Amino acid sequence: MNRLVFIIIASVMAGFSTVAVAAGDAAAGQAKAQTCVACHGADGNSANVGFPSLAGQVPGYIGAQLALFKSGQRANPIMMGMTQSLSAADMADLDAWYASKTITPRAIGDDQLALAHEGEALYRGGSAQLAIPACMACHGPAGHGIPSTNPRVAGQWPEYLETQLLVFKSGERASKIMGPIAHRLSTHQINALSLYMSALQ
Repeated sequence: MNRLVFIIIASVMAGFSTVAVAAGDAAAGQAKAQTCVACHGADGNSANVGFPSLAGQVPGYIGAQLALFKSGQRANPIMMGMTQSLSAADMADLDAWYASKTITPRAIGDDQLALAHEGEALYRGGSAQLAIPACMACHGPAGHGIPSTNPRVAGQWPEYLETQLLVFKSGERASKIMGPIAHRLSTHQINALSLYMSALQ
C-alpha cells in the first residue's frame, strides 16, 4: 500500500519540476493551427483514430508536448518535423487555442459495456495487486486532467489512448510515472481502460 501512495505522490510532484508554458493567445493560435487541421481537425476534434483530438486539453499540456517533440525527447517523425520551426510563443498560442475548444463526447456501445466496466474498476480504484493507483488520481474523476502535466483523457479516441498506453508499456514512450504503471497492465486491461476513459464526460 505504501508503494501505491508513493506513486500517487510522485505523479503530483512531477508537475512541480516541469517547465511552465507561458500563457498564449488563442486567436493567434487559431491562425497558426491551420497546418494542424488535416490531422487534428479544424476545431481540434480529430476525425481519424490515428491522430489525437486536441480540443479541451488542459492548459500547458500541448505546449509542453510540442516542446518535447521539437527537442526529440518525444519521438514521432511527423510531429518532430512539424515542430522544428515553432517558437515558444507559437507553442503557447497553439496550446491556448486548443485548450479553448470543446472536445466531442464519445459513447460506449451496448456490446462494449462489460469491457468498459472492467476499465472503470481500474480507473476509479486502481489495483493493489498490481501496485498501481487509481487513474483518476492524476486524470481526475471525470477524466478532464489536471493542468499542466496530467492530460485530459475524456473524449479522446479509445484507439489513441490504447496506442499510447502500449508504447508506455513497451518503453517506446518514456515516462517515469506512466511507464511502470502501463508495464504492469495486461493488453486486455489497457483495452478496457482506454474504452472507459474515452467515454468519460
